[in-house]
Amino acid sequence: MGLVASKRTQGIIYGALALVWIALDQVTKAYFASTYALGQSSQGSWVLFDFQLVNNKGAAWGMFSDSTFALGVTSLVVCALVTGCLVAFERIAQRPPTALEVVSMALVFAGGIGNAIDRFSQGYVVDFIRLTFIDFPVFNVADIGVTCGFVLLFLSLLMYGRNNPASEQ
Repeated sequence: MGLVASKRTQGIIYGALALVWIALDQVTKAYFASTYALGQSSQGSWVLFDFQLVNNKGAAWGMFSDSTFALGVTSLVVCALVTGCLVAFERIAQRPPTALEVVSMALVFAGGIGNAIDRFSQGYVVDFIRLTFIDFPVFNVADIGVTCGFVLLFLSLLMYGRNNPASEQ
């Protein structure tokens, strides 16, 4: 994906994707919270995953359990930092961000906001996607956004550096 020179275009991509991802996260959480009993698993699986409703008061693997408020505040701080990085990207990197970098930051922001909404409104995060092939924490659409966003950002920065050796000098 090429460079996004216009701040306006960056803002539109960032805002639109973040809003869509937050909406997808909140709709899926509402669906599972209203159709599954707490702890209930789906009848079948989709090879790699199935569904199980979990109310998570901590982070992955039960870390920081009962630290919902602190984790919510941390999410908001990270979201503010990510947005600040996008705003200051050109000054920091000496180039405009690529479309992939804008998309990746929007996913991280949306995931953080999606889980913060749960933490502040319910006191826990609604998780419902369970991997069937490995012992892994149950997660949600917001978690997918944060994880994929960070991975895409890392890969995009790595690819840009490799494709533009002059930028390393």
